[in-house]
Amino acid sequence: MKKQLLSGLVAAALLGTVALPVSAQNLAIVNGKAIPKERAEALKQQVERSGRPVTPEMEGQIKEEVIAREIFMQEAQKRGLEASPDFKSQMELARQTILIRELFLNQQNKDPVTDAEIKAEYDKFVAANSGKEFKARHILVEKEEEAKAIIASLKKGGKFEEIAKKQSKDPGSGAKGGDLDWAAPSSYVPEFTEAMIKLEKGQMTQTPVKSQFGWHIIRLDDVREAQLPKLDEVKAQIAQQLQQMKATKFQEELRAKAKVE
Repeated sequence: MKKQLLSGLVAAALLGTVALPVSAQNLAIVNGKAIPKERAEALKQQVERSGRPVTPEMEGQIKEEVIAREIFMQEAQKRGLEASPDFKSQMELARQTILIRELFLNQQNKDPVTDAEIKAEYDKFVAANSGKEFKARHILVEKEEEAKAIIASLKKGGKFEEIAKKQSKDPGSGAKGGDLDWAAPSSYVPEFTEAMIKLEKGQMTQTPVKSQFGWHIIRLDDVREAQLPKLDEVKAQIAQQLQQMKATKFQEELRAKAKVE
């Protein structure tokens, strides 16, 4: 008898006729209504798309969330809220949002950012930012006479860093002794750049430099070749920017082709 029973189960399994228990087919049963496991899987994928890993603990939380949603949905349906105009308008907006998101995901898959495009964009970045970098300090004051007095004081042995901390009107660099850190010449206003690049390492401007911000005393501490990041260090950032550009272009093309009356 036992042998016949086993044989029957094997045959049924081969024919695909063994019915799985309800608990194996569904996530849970709430008030007699089965909740398919696909709901939890869809929520899990949503979490993963946001960049968060789904841990075993989170899987348990997802299950509880799906069950809670079913309980609340059943109560809302009992109250007839699905028939309300507000619910229907919100559902239409949600449908549009999801469909549009799928459209852009589909377009992203059809026109992905390639390694060649990333490399080309990186090369443009390198070409635009290569050259010299300057490490300078400055003291910014409002009046030319004040700047001249500071230059005289510095020539007599005054400490540039100490005077910058006490008198510079630049809130960013003043507290750091006038330090502007490493930067490309293009980072500054033209008047500042013109005076700075004429200095030799360790030199200070002998006359105040006027700009839209006030009067500067500039000291050049060092010069070096521009330190640019390697391609691997910025690859993900470049890919994201290019993908955004592609998405913007796709939107513009669709709007240009659309007949709006």
